[in-house]
Amino acid sequence: MVSTQIEARGIRNPNVLRAMKKVLRHEFVPEEYASQAYEDKPLPIGSKQTISQPYIVALMTESIHPNSSMKVLEIGTGSGYQAAVLAEIVQEVYTIEIVPTLAHRAVNTIFRLGYKNIFLKEGDGYAGWKEKEPFDAVLVTCSPDHVPQPLVDQLKPGGIIIIPVGKLATGQNLILLQKKNGQLIQKKLIPVHFVPMTGKALKVGLAPKQPLFPEEPKGP
Repeated sequence: MVSTQIEARGIRNPNVLRAMKKVLRHEFVPEEYASQAYEDKPLPIGSKQTISQPYIVALMTESIHPNSSMKVLEIGTGSGYQAAVLAEIVQEVYTIEIVPTLAHRAVNTIFRLGYKNIFLKEGDGYAGWKEKEPFDAVLVTCSPDHVPQPLVDQLKPGGIIIIPVGKLATGQNLILLQKKNGQLIQKKLIPVHFVPMTGKALKVGLAPKQPLFPEEPKGP
């Protein structure tokens, strides 16, 4: 999986490649999908949620330039797979899951696999985890139609947010935002398909007050 689906597609960070080899994806999928665990595709994990394809997990992880001193916030624990990959590299992972059944299952999986540096809570990830801020990086594994301001506020100067933004019906993009000198530097990575962010994200304004990419000219 790692050599043909991840490294072959341009992932080069040795720590990310090592983590992807070490974390066994079949531990995080329902038993009926275990035979497909190492295929490069998302898989159902229940409650209308999915585990992301391995390449996307590797890309998101590499994009934050992970190192052993970092504290990372993840929004959307799901199965716990992304958190486990991060935990193999960074110092601490704080992860939030809004679906109770998934949160409980992920806690059991993380405990069973012996991770001591993953901290999980059940709740609405839109608000982040203020008690544990600031974070070196934030990874969001569900798609709102705008970037939640609390996640920006809880990011350290120089920190990075990786987040899919948009709706399935109109298109989503995985974007990187870096906090520099009080501003957010924004970069599109790739088009993606993530489950929507629920909770407060569905109740807040439908669109950002300012364009997400103001530097890009509008089409004709």
